Amino acid sequence: MTEHGAGSDGPDARAGDGPPEDEPDWRREFAEEARAERPDLARLCLLVGAVADPTVTRHVIDEAEIELDRLAGLIPYATRATGAWAAELAALLGHREGFEGVPADYQRLESSLLHEVLRRRRGLPILLSVVWMEVARRAGAPVYGLGLPGHFVVGFGDPADLNLADPFSGGRPLTGPDAELLVASATGEALDRSMLRPAEPGAIVLRVLNNIRAWAAPRPERSDVGLWAVELALLLPSHPARLRYERAELLVQRGEFLSGAAEMEAYARVMDAVDPESATTIRRRALAARARLN
Repeated sequence: MTEHGAGSDGPDARAGDGPPEDEPDWRREFAEEARAERPDLARLCLLVGAVADPTVTRHVIDEAEIELDRLAGLIPYATRATGAWAAELAALLGHREGFEGVPADYQRLESSLLHEVLRRRRGLPILLSVVWMEVARRAGAPVYGLGLPGHFVVGFGDPADLNLADPFSGGRPLTGPDAELLVASATGEALDRSMLRPAEPGAIVLRVLNNIRAWAAPRPERSDVGLWAVELALLLPSHPARLRYERAELLVQRGEFLSGAAEMEAYARVMDAVDPESATTIRRRALAARARLN
C-alpha cells in the first residue's frame, strides 16, 4: 500500500522550530525537489547527504555539482555520434577517475552519500550508478538506471537492447545472461521483464534511503540515522504506508513514547480498512508505549 504525501502528522510536523534563519532547511528543499515536475536526481541525493552530515554547507553541494559538470566535460563530444557511451564512461569513471566499489563499502554510511562518493570514489552500486547517470546525462547520453534486485546498474539507449554496465565493477559491460545471473544470485528467481523498467528519480532515492535504513537497523546507537532516513522517505510523493509505523517504532526506541504512540494510533486508523487484525495489534503496541511513561 502506498501513500502520497507525508500528511499533517508526518515528519514535517515534527520539525518543530526548524533550523535557524541563517541555516538552510535541507528537509524543506528535499521535499520541494521531490515534488518538482522533473526532480533532479543529483540534487535529491546531495540533499540526503546534507541531512545526514551536519558539516555539509551550500558550498559543499555546489562543489559536488561542479565536479559532476567537470566529469561530464571530459567525455569526448564524438561519443554523441559513435554512441559508445558505456565504453567511454568506463574508461573515464572506472579507469581514469577510479570510481568503483568493494565489499567493505556496504558497511559505511558514506557509501550512500553522494558528496562522499564523489570525494572517495567509492560507494554502493546505486550511488556509483547515480554518478554515472548524472555525468552521462550532462554529456547528452540516453542513460537510465536499472534497479535489479540486489544490484543497481545503468543502461544506455533502448532498454529493450540491454546495453548495460556495472559501475560497482568499474563499468564492466553486462550482457542479458549477466543480468539474469545477478537476479538469480539475489532472489533465486528468473529475470522478469518487469525488472527491466528504467527507474524514476523518486524510486532511486527511495532505494537509497532504504539502504541507509538497512545500514542503521542493526546499529541501535544510530537510530537517529534510521529516523531521518524514514522521515525523508515520507517526504517523497509516493512511499510505502508502512514507513509511518517504522517511524513510530523508532520514536519509541529513542524514548519518545508519546510521539511514537500517537504515530502508531494514526497508522492503525489507516490499517482499519485493509487489515483490522493488524490494526488491533498496533493499538496494543501504542498502549504499551504509553505505559512506559509510568
